[in-house]
Amino acid sequence: MDADTPPSAGPNSGPLAAYRARIAEGALNADPAQAQAAEVLQDLWRRTRHYDPKPGVAAEEGGLFARFFRRKAMEEAPPDAPHGLYLVGAVGRGKSMLMDMFFATAEVPRKQRLHFHQFMQQCHRRIHVWKQQHGDATDPIPPLADAIAADGALLCFDEFQVHDIVDAMILGRLFEALFQRGTVVVATSNTAPDDLFKGKPGRDAFLPFIALIQRHIDVVHLDAARDYRRERIRGLPTWHSPADGRAERALDAAFADLTGEAHGKPDSLSLLGRTIAVPQAARGVARFDFDALCGRPLGPADYLAIATHFHTLVVDGIPRLGPENFDKARRFITLIDALYEHRCKLVASAEATPDLLYERGENAAMFERTASRLTEMQSQDYLALPHLT
Repeated sequence: MDADTPPSAGPNSGPLAAYRARIAEGALNADPAQAQAAEVLQDLWRRTRHYDPKPGVAAEEGGLFARFFRRKAMEEAPPDAPHGLYLVGAVGRGKSMLMDMFFATAEVPRKQRLHFHQFMQQCHRRIHVWKQQHGDATDPIPPLADAIAADGALLCFDEFQVHDIVDAMILGRLFEALFQRGTVVVATSNTAPDDLFKGKPGRDAFLPFIALIQRHIDVVHLDAARDYRRERIRGLPTWHSPADGRAERALDAAFADLTGEAHGKPDSLSLLGRTIAVPQAARGVARFDFDALCGRPLGPADYLAIATHFHTLVVDGIPRLGPENFDKARRFITLIDALYEHRCKLVASAEATPDLLYERGENAAMFERTASRLTEMQSQDYLALPHLT
């Protein structure tokens, strides 16, 4: 065999084998739509084995910012890179799970897996640093693409979505530069490419990006009949009191069941020039302790951002509420209103059941609606509702 020829893949390699193994061990139920998507991902897995386009001068030495600030000449013609995949379907159908199987088994020397929101935040930070160093006279997109391509010849994005006009204006030129550098993109989304940024001001300027995506990325529709995410949450107790060690262990188990991970990673949400810190997040689930949510000066817009960005919140240690901590109680009322209106699911530990959290004192009557909503949010009917973003 030629020294440059990669060894042949065994029958138990790749995402399709991983998917079948999960079914065989009883961790998953067989689903024809998922199996079909796994076969498409397996084909991409074969085409990207040992794929490693030359990253160029920018990736040869130095750390992240050294690579970011170093410029290099780029060829105009894009390399002969494999087409990526855009996996689209309704929530809870297994898109993220399948992409994670692909990413875990991908034999690509440089690869990254990011939530798309996190990726865009990183891009904005890098562009800001570039402009601080170089002013507005130089274009930050080529060096930004250099840095991203140097870190990953394969980029896997979870929950690809575009709501912000600033993001929309960046994406076309950035992805064009990434494709020129041979980057392969795999993404999951609830929204088909043709519907991205639909109904938003300035969408006409966004249409070339959609066309670019469709030239370089194959779209696969995952039409699984069952919403596995909602089935998982419907099988879980969601309110644990008192907030003791047993409750904490129950929340640990709930987070692991909902995300497949024991612990999430720190995340943040950008809102009107401010940043909302999220202590733990994974696969659309965020975990906070009560004080991190209601002990800080957050307002309705902050809670709305949390409720629309995450489909489930896990909250530790809700205390008894009353006039002595009414600022926290008022924020908690606002939080629950936001979660309820957007059908966000809540798993929590608390010192008491909802009807006993705020029993007496000034403003206790105001809390009655919140207690009623908290009780309803534990019902199977509520847990079956789709999340509204």
